[in-house]
Amino acid sequence: MRVLVTGAGSGIGAATARVLTARGHDVVATARRVEALDHLDVAQVLALDVTDDRSVAECVAAAGPIDVLVNNAGISETGPLETYPHDVLQKMFETNVFGPMRMVRALVPAMRERGHGIVVNVTSVEGRVAAPLAGAYCGTKHALEALSESLALEIGHFGLRVVIVEPGYIAPGMRNGVRHGEDGTVYEELRRQWSGADDTLVGPEGRPAPELVGEAIANAIDDPATPLRVPVGADAELVLATRSAQDDATFHATMREVIGLTW
Repeated sequence: MRVLVTGAGSGIGAATARVLTARGHDVVATARRVEALDHLDVAQVLALDVTDDRSVAECVAAAGPIDVLVNNAGISETGPLETYPHDVLQKMFETNVFGPMRMVRALVPAMRERGHGIVVNVTSVEGRVAAPLAGAYCGTKHALEALSESLALEIGHFGLRVVIVEPGYIAPGMRNGVRHGEDGTVYEELRRQWSGADDTLVGPEGRPAPELVGEAIANAIDDPATPLRVPVGADAELVLATRSAQDDATFHATMREVIGLTW
């Protein structure tokens, strides 16, 4: 199958492109900067900015017929919501939510006409479980989860599939990226306590490597019986199982105890 992967310059996207190519799929790898794709040996590389309508249209036209869309491109910038910059919040939703929907609108019509196609949306364990200082990121992933489930109910009638892949905290961890409004504020202590949460839960070995997520995405594409949601990683499985078994207050208390939060 011909598979278009967004955000393929590094991490999950690059790993997915490599795994799919090794399995015999024709991969169209995309990234904002096409030179970021030089390390990949794939069928085609294209520049793509999922936040720009013209870029999306040009990429889709150059790629030709696509059987599978892997919406992987995304960003994460953390910080307390009280002080979180509104322009950064908008940028996060533009990239993590509206971007994937641009790709869906650009590619699903042709899939529907052909009677087959797959949309794989990469969310996160934080698309189902919220965390402090990651509210903006969690918000985008919760939104993409809901949109994906609605999409599955809408386009399944036409023979199309939707899969939501939910990785745990990919090393070195999303929380180690750009931060806003923490240092020197009342939230600095929360940042200090929460910074070791990933390792406290399952240890570094419990986090899924990008290659493991790439394998999960490839398996979902190759197996028509794949369920709607696919958690990936020991941390994702542990957190989601605990969350589903407890009410809100109990879960929050459990997380505070396990991580050692006094906040």
